[in-house]
Amino acid sequence: MTATAELTTRTMTDDEIAEFGRQHLGEYVAQRMAAGEPPERARTHADDEWARYFPDGTPAAGHRFYRLLAGGEPAGILWLGPSPDGRTGTDWIFYVEIDEAMRGRGYGRAAMRIAERDATAHGARSLGLNVFGGNTVARQLYESTGYRPTAITMVKELRSGD
Repeated sequence: MTATAELTTRTMTDDEIAEFGRQHLGEYVAQRMAAGEPPERARTHADDEWARYFPDGTPAAGHRFYRLLAGGEPAGILWLGPSPDGRTGTDWIFYVEIDEAMRGRGYGRAAMRIAERDATAHGARSLGLNVFGGNTVARQLYESTGYRPTAITMVKELRSGD
């Protein structure tokens, strides 16, 4: 177990990872659609990524799943792994979430410190992530902990006559 502030971690079990996958895949599709992607494309994109990160239904090499705990109670999930673009020396935060009932207590910031230490321990010199543009709370957290935007995609919905 790793301790940071009030958070500890434990490696997720195979059953927990499978349950996370069942829940997360649908949430990820919904987030992509909320960001403007058509439903079929959002589902295809999510399915393609899932097949890449979970070949044969198990996590790909180098992917690490942790249950975040506060006082021994579940507080969130952290998924780390090699950068999706194959960049050497860069790890990636694929998913970090603090359970809704546990938010507002500094656990998000603690989870980011845990991710940084874990990535360093696995030989990474940098740590990246993606965040949907509308997730302003997460964006503020990431920026306040030293992350900087490296690319920004912007979209404007058009109506006929614009």
